[in-house]
Amino acid sequence: MQELDEKSRQYLLNSIRDINDFPKPKVVFKDITTLLNNKVAFNMLLDHLSSRYNNKNIDFIAGIESRGFIFGGALCARLGIGFIPIRKPGKLPYMTISQKYSLEYGVDEIEIHVDAFSGIDKARVLLIDDLIATGGTAKASVDLIKQAGGNCIEACFLIDLINLGGSRDLKKIVNVYSVLEV
Repeated sequence: MQELDEKSRQYLLNSIRDINDFPKPKVVFKDITTLLNNKVAFNMLLDHLSSRYNNKNIDFIAGIESRGFIFGGALCARLGIGFIPIRKPGKLPYMTISQKYSLEYGVDEIEIHVDAFSGIDKARVLLIDDLIATGGTAKASVDLIKQAGGNCIEACFLIDLINLGGSRDLKKIVNVYSVLEV
């Protein structure tokens, strides 16, 4: 499995813009739009992820709304597999399974179609999103994949905010891979 060299890792990190005090004071928001519109950086990332997951016999990629859709959809096209959206309540048109999870300021919820993995028993699923912070959404997503009959083989993130501990907690239930740690 190919690993990014330090020069490539630094290039990707430098392609992400920091926005201070967004969405609230003392928060440094990692703006990935600058990576997405940089064709060299975006293709470097997709080449790396394609190399990592090409021989893992993955049936589907599940992307967490909304930035997980970008990476998940692009990677699905490269790997020739299907994409499963994990969305906020009321956004999916068919019957869904939902999972609530705690936030530092309340409770949120996500959903997946009940038949997301129909036709494939114990489908091998890669979960993907742009960033992991506290890990609540990712853990709820892994639980949803399992409830829908899938087997989440790994959770993949572009960025891991390691000081917030989400990946450490998530590793208790699934393999975790982060391209960049900050």
